[in-house]
Amino acid sequence: MNAESDGGRGVGAGGATAVPQKLGSKAPHFVKRSRTLHMSWQVGIFIVGLAVVVGGIIMLPLPGPGWLVIFAGMAIWATEFVWAQLVLRWTKRKVTEAAHKALDPKVRRRNIILTTIGAVIIVAGLAVYVWQFGFAMPWNIGR
Repeated sequence: MNAESDGGRGVGAGGATAVPQKLGSKAPHFVKRSRTLHMSWQVGIFIVGLAVVVGGIIMLPLPGPGWLVIFAGMAIWATEFVWAQLVLRWTKRKVTEAAHKALDPKVRRRNIILTTIGAVIIVAGLAVYVWQFGFAMPWNIGR
């Protein structure tokens, strides 16, 4: 296979070729040898990953690192299931693309301008509220 036929895959930063990771189960050899033991291993991995993902979903509206925990659950599943490995690869690629895009000077300038406009709107809204209703500290409200 020549370099042009790989479609640009496997080439990392600086033109170095990256070793593609093998898809499939990362279970120990003694577990893979027995079909029953391997199936039990997969069920255990699925249950542990599911518990972590559900915990992350619960943390989304609550305080806590919800998305981080969800991705940790996906990483647990990726030790055993090809579909989870593919989802993690896609997610890593999209996050890397977003990081590179966010570092683009035009995008950074746009984000700074939008953040500044948002902050000005919030400060103006607070100023109008204080002007309209006054500023009373919470411990002085009942007096």
